[in-house]
Amino acid sequence: MPPGIPYIVANEGAERYSFYGMRAILVIFMTKFLMNAQGELDVMTDEQAKTWFHGFVTAVYFFPILGAIISDAFLGKYRTIMTLSIVYCLGHLTLAIDDTRAGLALGLGLIAVGSGGIKPCVSAHVGDQFGRTNSHLLPKVFGWFYFSINVGALASILFAEPLLHRFGASVAFGVPGVLMAIATFAFWMGRNTFVHVPPGGVAFLRELFSREGLKALAKLFIIYAFIAMFWALFDQQGSAWVLQAARMDRRFGIEWDPSQAQWLNPALVLLFIPLFNRVVYPVFDRFWPLTPLRKISMGLFLTVFAFVLPAWVEARLDAGESVNISWQLGGYILITAAEILVSITALEFSYTQAPKKMKSLVMGAFLMSVSIGNLFTAGVNYFIQNPDGTSKLEGPSYYLFFAGAMAVTAILFVPVAVWYKEQAYIQDEAPSESPQ
Repeated sequence: MPPGIPYIVANEGAERYSFYGMRAILVIFMTKFLMNAQGELDVMTDEQAKTWFHGFVTAVYFFPILGAIISDAFLGKYRTIMTLSIVYCLGHLTLAIDDTRAGLALGLGLIAVGSGGIKPCVSAHVGDQFGRTNSHLLPKVFGWFYFSINVGALASILFAEPLLHRFGASVAFGVPGVLMAIATFAFWMGRNTFVHVPPGGVAFLRELFSREGLKALAKLFIIYAFIAMFWALFDQQGSAWVLQAARMDRRFGIEWDPSQAQWLNPALVLLFIPLFNRVVYPVFDRFWPLTPLRKISMGLFLTVFAFVLPAWVEARLDAGESVNISWQLGGYILITAAEILVSITALEFSYTQAPKKMKSLVMGAFLMSVSIGNLFTAGVNYFIQNPDGTSKLEGPSYYLFFAGAMAVTAILFVPVAVWYKEQAYIQDEAPSESPQ
């Protein structure tokens, strides 16, 4: 196992705490705590908050493509990660000291640049630590990598909203900022143990615009176009599902805050990763070998049902019934199982299918699918707003619209998965070098 992996995993866990701790409370902050320059409440409607939320996520997953180009062509992964991590920390600081719409826009903008810019570099940096002799460990390490993401997310979601209610926005946004500073320090500590693949420069451009490079990108973009719809639904855990939880009976053992139900996703990920690797995948492989694209296809179909259930819950709420928040557990089980099948699989698949000098760029292209999916969701929420503040997709029809879009996407993906021909690219063995 490469010696730099623990530093990367520690960095990712702390960075994900910072991101999800901030993201978990965004909708609650915008609808209940947002202020104007005069110190008065200036809150948003639900549809406005969802539009801002998914617009922010769109930006976060747009900037990976720019970070990838900077990394692969000019600075290399290590320097790109360190530089943009500073920008990331400044974004958290802005949110902590300014609770107006101007502060919100600037803080989220800096976080989008920093978080988005480092995303493709960190995941590609993981793969760069491996050569042909230990490349068989890649699935296990990407599993650990994803495990650390969800440890950080789980911890942050449990504490974010209680901090907001008890201490206010400054502390609730400040704590994630401290964790991002810790993440940056942890990554810097590993600088002398990492394998540093140098930036490609002209060679990167030559490979990018070669027939092989363009063909690899074109094939992967077809896959990413379908995965984008998965993200359009998945990321509504932080918006539509939080707003639905606010209308539910949240007494389940204790009184849960609306945003805290999101802890179910990272908690279930921690449970499902070993379950799928040790039980589910081996069972399927006995009679139907699970290629990466077959896993993704299964995940897309599961996502449909993950939105049918909240549609049923919404119908009960509109009928005036009291619905316990425990019903959201079913939706989280389905969406998390789909995440294991789609996201982890696509992460490893993207790395192996990327030509050697284009690893970060391809990771950025994969993350662009998240941006496109959230842009679709933000656009839907923008156009369904009526002038009087009501919505054109009221109640269960909102969830059924997205479930229908996901069903069409899953069906169309099946022939694509059959047609696609894989070609793996693994880095050559290389000695570890320190950054200059």
